[in-house]
Amino acid sequence: MQQHIVDIHSISELHAFYGHATPKHPLISIIDLNNIDRARLPENIFGTSYRMAFYAVFCKKYNGTLKYGQSYYDFNEGSLMFIAPHQIVTPITEADHESGWAFFFHPDLINTSPLGSRIHDFTFFYYDVNEALHISDEEKEILNQCLKNIEREYAQNLDTHSHTLIQSNIELFLNYCERFYGRQFITRAKSSNDTVQRFERLLQTYFQQEELSEKGLPDVKYFAAELCLSPNYLSDLLKRNTGKTTQEHIHLQLIDKAKAMLWSTDKPVSGIAYDLGFEHATHFNKIFKAKVGMSPRAFRASNE
Repeated sequence: MQQHIVDIHSISELHAFYGHATPKHPLISIIDLNNIDRARLPENIFGTSYRMAFYAVFCKKYNGTLKYGQSYYDFNEGSLMFIAPHQIVTPITEADHESGWAFFFHPDLINTSPLGSRIHDFTFFYYDVNEALHISDEEKEILNQCLKNIEREYAQNLDTHSHTLIQSNIELFLNYCERFYGRQFITRAKSSNDTVQRFERLLQTYFQQEELSEKGLPDVKYFAAELCLSPNYLSDLLKRNTGKTTQEHIHLQLIDKAKAMLWSTDKPVSGIAYDLGFEHATHFNKIFKAKVGMSPRAFRASNE
């Protein structure tokens, strides 16, 4: 059975969905979840999938401990969830004693600004829900102040400076979120280190397989799925703990194995490329040269 998805294309449609008045700005809105009249929400909201054409940040406060992956944490002051445009979300059940706010902004608002060129650097928009950011009351107050500044700008009469100030404050808000995620990685250092060790074991095991040529090269998604994480979260976790992304770790393991094969066998470079899971030797040559600084043939010759 095909999944039914409700598309929400604009901020105006979003306000109509929530039973709110016309938005004060067509490309941005901040909604206080405490003021939502739940009687005016669609009857089948829970269990229905939604796809919004804009960025969304939800700050929700729950009465109780939050489950993060397979563990429980005491960051019960608030939880931030980030959703990129055109991602599908499905509310399952209504939480008891839930409060907070929701912040929405359309890509058209930032496309012509410096933020538009670096919005994809904020990879937490592509994390899974169980990788949400859990914030303290102090951190929440900092974000609330950013939102107050944003709301003050778009709610008043717009002038030639309004869009620049709105864009700058959105970027400031996201920079703070990035900082707070960094704190979360640090406070969960043991969990992060365990994940790094599990990843390294998975990586080594994969490249020790005899049937590597049949399975092909692993990608970031493969390891993320094995660790029950989103690809972006895994890469960010590894980057903060090891200084290298998932893809960089894969390439390092690949190069180590390639060097060993070039040293210890007389196989042609094309045969080694095939054994390592490459369909085309040219791709292998390109990666090897980029990482080592010389071609596989030159590397073999330098060690004879």
